[in-house]
Amino acid sequence: MHHEKGLVVIRVGDEADRARVIAVLCATYLQEKGWVSDAAGQIPEQDLGREDLSWFVACRDGRPVGVLRVLYEPPLQLYAQYSVKLLDGAVDAAAFLRSHRIAEIGRFAVLTEERGRILVAAALMRAATEETVIRGYTHYITDVFEDDPHSPYGFHTRVMGFVLVATHTHGELRCRSRRITLLLDIKVAYQRLSARGHWLFRFLTGRWDERLHRLLAA
Repeated sequence: MHHEKGLVVIRVGDEADRARVIAVLCATYLQEKGWVSDAAGQIPEQDLGREDLSWFVACRDGRPVGVLRVLYEPPLQLYAQYSVKLLDGAVDAAAFLRSHRIAEIGRFAVLTEERGRILVAAALMRAATEETVIRGYTHYITDVFEDDPHSPYGFHTRVMGFVLVATHTHGELRCRSRRITLLLDIKVAYQRLSARGHWLFRFLTGRWDERLHRLLAA
């Protein structure tokens, strides 16, 4: 159930990989959602050489079907420009950001016909999470759209353990929906999924060596 032949995830490293990402974003963010006016502009050529950013593309039998971007240590002061409203009881944002290493998940897209198969999204998350932990980052931050019928909000909060920390009305993408900002403590998520014996834990960490497990188990 949790392994599917023909599905691979590639860390984007050249123009051929970039073209695969553009194909997915063109089908989803441009044609389906209308969130961007130029799919190629979402992954400029210079992204291929950046050390602070990683793109991943999932392919089924050679065809690109999903993408995910991780931005390490994002310029979180940009959220101030987006009229972010921290929720009551939320963390002291400034203090939190000073004491943790944050990575931003963005441009997470899966083709319409593949959304019923959680393995595409899970395989992208597996590749991204492994790299994030290896790099020593402790938390993920991401935005989801409140009115998006394909929002991963439920999965992120119920299964992964993301916590709702803020809302805002503006952002990089062309969408009128309110943005919901979610935060995930990667160690807490690891221990939570492990304790529950969840299949996703085995899927995400099954290829890890003992060193990576030790980073999050204690």
